[in-house]
Amino acid sequence: MRYYSYFPGCCMYEDSRAYDLSARAVAKVLDIDLAELEDWNCCGSTPYTVVDELSAFCCCARNLALAEKRGLDLVAACSDCYLILNRTNQHFEEYPEVRRKIEEALATGGLEYHGTVKVRHILDVVANDISSADIKAKIKVDLSDLKVAPYYGCQVIRPKPSFDDVEYPESMDRLIESLGAQVAPYPLKTRCCGGSLILSEQDVALELIHKLLDNAMSNGADCVVTVCPFCHLNLDAYQGVANRKFKTNFRLPVLFFTQLMGIAFGIESKELGLRENIVPPEKALARYIKR
Repeated sequence: MRYYSYFPGCCMYEDSRAYDLSARAVAKVLDIDLAELEDWNCCGSTPYTVVDELSAFCCCARNLALAEKRGLDLVAACSDCYLILNRTNQHFEEYPEVRRKIEEALATGGLEYHGTVKVRHILDVVANDISSADIKAKIKVDLSDLKVAPYYGCQVIRPKPSFDDVEYPESMDRLIESLGAQVAPYPLKTRCCGGSLILSEQDVALELIHKLLDNAMSNGADCVVTVCPFCHLNLDAYQGVANRKFKTNFRLPVLFFTQLMGIAFGIESKELGLRENIVPPEKALARYIKR
């Protein structure tokens, strides 16, 4: 059994419940103990960091202080949470004034932090702490005919030092191959999906979404697999909007990578939250899904 502290973040209880469900289900199969961080709070996300960076660091550091008490790596599934937690750690280490302010803020709540927590993304844990042989040993469904486009997005591999190549990551590619599926060529695997621009600059975001979907389809992908709740939301929930704007007819299932793993492991669709996906995966993946 491998033990980690788990930071679900706000979206896991709202828009991305399927990610949380499938992550926990897959972790159980792989003998990974994801112990949810007790009394965690919102990381502040990118918007809060832009508005008041120092306050955002203090808010985020509270989670690091709580995790430090357990002495385990802190694992986040959301790429935004992972980025902000890592960024807080880096600023705490590199900027004495930021460190002093964070320590003062934590002290008012009876907490302290010494910078010892290692922040991990769940993709990093699954791809690098679990061997390919161990993953293959859990496979119950043959995915050899399935072509998967691995979409990393622009955040998960950006913190430095990263667990993967910043420009051309391969960790999810290798994971897909370990699951027995085919990796579809995907040159846009690290391009931005538009993130929260879908709310403020929808036309810009829709153009990015259209390019990502078109690139996946052009390379023969049966589905797109991602590691980020915001990427998933844009490519899945706004696929129909992009279709109407660009006169296309994309019906491309967009899965969290943990959902694909769960399908390969023979986990029932309800446990993986597949019914919560906007573009129904049941048609394209019917032969693989356990109901």
